[in-house]
Amino acid sequence: MSAKFNPEKFQEGLKTKLFGKYLFFSREVASTNDWAKELEALGAPEGTVVMAETQTAGRGRFGRRWFSPKGGLWFSLILKPMLRPEETVKLVFLASLAATETLRGLYGLKAETKWPNDVLVDGRKVCGILSEMKTTGERVECAIIGVGVNANFDVESTFSQELKAYATSLQTLLGKQVALEELFRVLLEKMESFYMGFLTEGFTQILEKWKSYASFLGSKVEVSSEGEKLEGTALDVDRDGALVLRLEDGSVRRVFVGELSLKY
Repeated sequence: MSAKFNPEKFQEGLKTKLFGKYLFFSREVASTNDWAKELEALGAPEGTVVMAETQTAGRGRFGRRWFSPKGGLWFSLILKPMLRPEETVKLVFLASLAATETLRGLYGLKAETKWPNDVLVDGRKVCGILSEMKTTGERVECAIIGVGVNANFDVESTFSQELKAYATSLQTLLGKQVALEELFRVLLEKMESFYMGFLTEGFTQILEKWKSYASFLGSKVEVSSEGEKLEGTALDVDRDGALVLRLEDGSVRRVFVGELSLKY
């Protein structure tokens, strides 16, 4: 990677109307989401993308560290939708759906969605989405959508033993490196298409497509949620983005925040 990573090429041929028209790049940042927040506060418009070759303090949900070595695709997108704060979770589904279809279309991988914000191949995470927002009362001023794709690095030589257990990379899956510029362009174009459709037509179509790639539905799962562990069958994901879980005692529970794992 290194010197051949040319940020100018990421906008070449980009067929979007809004997303990526302004693109800021750095070789290294602490977090692209944090950088995007700073730029938004300075007036960066909707659709602005910030990208880094590596993050030193990338993070996932619940503040967990997101390992972001050179060779990955790490970027954040500034959005300014007219949504209530509780509705911004829908942007996560939109972004993970776009990533899933991109990996399937470009590389023929059997990518799957996993509630609430991951994309898996062969049961291992290859992409994660992090949504953060700035609100004033019941109004969302902006949402920052962070996207991380494990792309051009070898899992065996790059990941810790802990990460190897549940994460993978495109290079490991395909046995070769991919063109990050192409991956970025196709992914961003899909994200914009889904976003515009979401704003005009609502969430239903996005959710139904997302669920069509969610093989965990109908399976036994364990969910760590707000200090408790729940076991049961994943029945559905509803229009609010909640996981609908049938517990062992037969009762049905809606879970809005949690970490899901399959029970084998």
